[in-house]
Amino acid sequence: MADPKVSDISTAATPTRNSEQATGLVPALTIVSHPTPQRAGERLLLGGLSSGGTVAISRLGPDFLRPGGTLGMPLADMFLSRKPVVFERAGEAGVRIRVEEGGSAVRVGDEPLVGSRDFGPEALAQGVPLVLAERIVLLLHQTSSPEAATGDELGMVGMSAGTRRVREDIARVADLKVPVLIRGETGSGKELVARAIHDHSPRRAGPFISVNLGAIPKELAAAELFGARKGAFTGATQDREGFFRAAHGGTLFLDEVGEAPPEVQVLLLRVLETGELYPVGGHTPVAVDVRLITATDADLDERIRQERFKAPLLHRLAGYTIEVPPLRERREDIGVLFLHFARQELEELGELHRLEAAASQTEPWLPPSLAVRLLRFAWPGNVRQLRNFTRQIIIGSRGLPELQASPRLEQELDAATPPVSGRSAAAPSAPRQEPAEPQEPAPARRKPSDVSDAELLAALRGTSWDIKAAAERLGITRPSLYMLIDRSPSLRTVGDLSAEEITRCFHECQGDVDAMVQRLEVSKRGLQRRIRELGLSES
Repeated sequence: MADPKVSDISTAATPTRNSEQATGLVPALTIVSHPTPQRAGERLLLGGLSSGGTVAISRLGPDFLRPGGTLGMPLADMFLSRKPVVFERAGEAGVRIRVEEGGSAVRVGDEPLVGSRDFGPEALAQGVPLVLAERIVLLLHQTSSPEAATGDELGMVGMSAGTRRVREDIARVADLKVPVLIRGETGSGKELVARAIHDHSPRRAGPFISVNLGAIPKELAAAELFGARKGAFTGATQDREGFFRAAHGGTLFLDEVGEAPPEVQVLLLRVLETGELYPVGGHTPVAVDVRLITATDADLDERIRQERFKAPLLHRLAGYTIEVPPLRERREDIGVLFLHFARQELEELGELHRLEAAASQTEPWLPPSLAVRLLRFAWPGNVRQLRNFTRQIIIGSRGLPELQASPRLEQELDAATPPVSGRSAAAPSAPRQEPAEPQEPAPARRKPSDVSDAELLAALRGTSWDIKAAAERLGITRPSLYMLIDRSPSLRTVGDLSAEEITRCFHECQGDVDAMVQRLEVSKRGLQRRIRELGLSES
């Protein structure tokens, strides 16, 4: 049972004062990966920390639930300890995480968390990935409060504050006639926003025409948009309708509007001001009834300064502006987006049963190591890139009990993994220690329950406590090995070692970490981190 002195604060808790009142943001925990995949996106608000309260997370409680929901449930994983992981306030707007002795193992990204660690507002804004018992991945982050109920309304998946703001903007402007300018990075979902505006407008029964101006040759852009009369230019063998007239009574979406040639900018401004256009080669104006939505990832203000874009046109296009946040600023959406795309891919492959059966598997369907990689990646291609990665992971994992990324994908994901800032942030990891002797062929995959305690100890000693090598020798995954170590009555982890024992062993071994690993029988990586935390210097 959890310590009765530590209060379990539910998601009904709200901020009361100080920085939370000023910013409207409260710390929260969002499930990114869970043995039951469908729980991705469930959330626990930590608003009560501002008033000096604490939140204790264990398998028994408190409840995680969808934003705006009323019914939730605890993490409820049998491998998660009943001893809680405690969250409390640190400073004005930070969060301290404290691991109870004998409780579940906790990692911050790739680094084990021993004792306690503080995270300030910058770390919370970036998002702190937490791995519990090598089974559940949570993201510690900031969110607005109170939270409205959200799901995939308007065709948009995600529960972050940024995604909610976009939904609210769509609802405000959908029934109006004003043109809308959508700003956002490439792949962030600007066309999805445009479609949502159209689908929830009085024009929903009319056509929705999507045009990428960056893909049209500049010399043909005017004819493609406004139409052309027969003989207006070489190759014009017949009248051309143009995209504006094709969208009559509906919505025209122009992506990459910053690439519009100067002559097209002039014609766009006329259509917006008069509702009329002149086809290329024509002399009679044609009236059109079109809702214009444009999008760009370019800095139009800078292009105006460079005289590459007309300021009056920007003012006309931006009757209302919607900013679509990049994925790196809404990392709490990554879990639900990955699940959404994975479900689509599995359904197309006829293997949706793999996702539905995942809850009954011993090992998490989405391994925590892969989930952490997804959280820490910079996502320069945003949601489009995540969808592509998901497709490759799903296809590459066909026939396997759990998902895995190919070596090439892992290399891409590891190429941009910013460190998680905290008061005791660890230095870069030491190079992986390779076994001195040639490795034996890896055994077939086994169930963790088939590994005896004596076999576990022998594998760890035989590989000098190299976790990866020991897992390969036993034929199990690294998360399973961590779980077995945590449950073993005869093994200790670095978190079980006192500062005095580590310091004494350090001096007796003259700072030789390899010798300390052999004597203390714990992982080298975790021991190195504790040595740094204690201010000792390796030889």
